[in-house]
Amino acid sequence: MRIAVVDGQGGGIGKHLTGKLRQELPEDVEILALGTNALATSVMLKAGANEGASGENAVVWNAPRVDLIVGPLSILIPNAMLGELTPRMAEAIAASPALKLLLPLLRGRFELVGQRSEPLPHLIDELVGRIKKLLESSTP
Repeated sequence: MRIAVVDGQGGGIGKHLTGKLRQELPEDVEILALGTNALATSVMLKAGANEGASGENAVVWNAPRVDLIVGPLSILIPNAMLGELTPRMAEAIAASPALKLLLPLLRGRFELVGQRSEPLPHLIDELVGRIKKLLESSTP
């Protein structure tokens, strides 16, 4: 399985996601860090991603070439992350045939009605648990 972790700005969410995925998942699971900028990518690589790439073209090129995309919900919103997440990036992620497992984290004038408020570590644990179940169900 090939998992893309998408994040921007300082890469903090991506760092925590990548670290937990690397810690909890088998070694043969490939983690690809896709940052909206080089700093975010670098932080995710240090956290254990196998490979990394930065910028709009990297996200657009790789989104359809992975099995799973993880990150904050804002990666589907054009101009999110203070404009770092371009409309082309959001479109490529949304249109990708990969399953998207997204953390309900939003900034700006967006609100998810009915969504419970949980600390980031709890949300990441839940996301990693879901990936583990996906891996178990796909193993012969």
